[in-house]
Amino acid sequence: MVQGACHCGALQWSLTGTPESATACNCTVCRRYGVLWAYGYENENIHVSGPDKVYVRGEAIGFHFCPDCACVSHWRSLHADDEGRRRIAVNLRLAEPESVAQVPMRHFDGLEGFQDLAQDGKCVIDYWF
Repeated sequence: MVQGACHCGALQWSLTGTPESATACNCTVCRRYGVLWAYGYENENIHVSGPDKVYVRGEAIGFHFCPDCACVSHWRSLHADDEGRRRIAVNLRLAEPESVAQVPMRHFDGLEGFQDLAQDGKCVIDYWF
């Protein structure tokens, strides 16, 4: 299990197992937040607890952040899919580095092509400064 928390600790998430990958997206929101996403489904493999505020972008997604320290913790689909499941992604930058260091990185072009880009062999540890 991987766990993450905002800076003040009020907003927390947990992800069952180790993520297959972490995604860096270059869309207009993600590049500003500087997040690394790991995906799943709400209350299946990802659980979130604590107070949050949400910034809704468009008609599909809400970005959640701590109302006290303002760390971006996760995004969540505004609508359930046909099976009643809600897609969610957590910000791996809120996890302890050693718990996600070896997770392979993926890049997603959310700005122009809306597509996965070629992997470059880097892992999350390559993104810690």
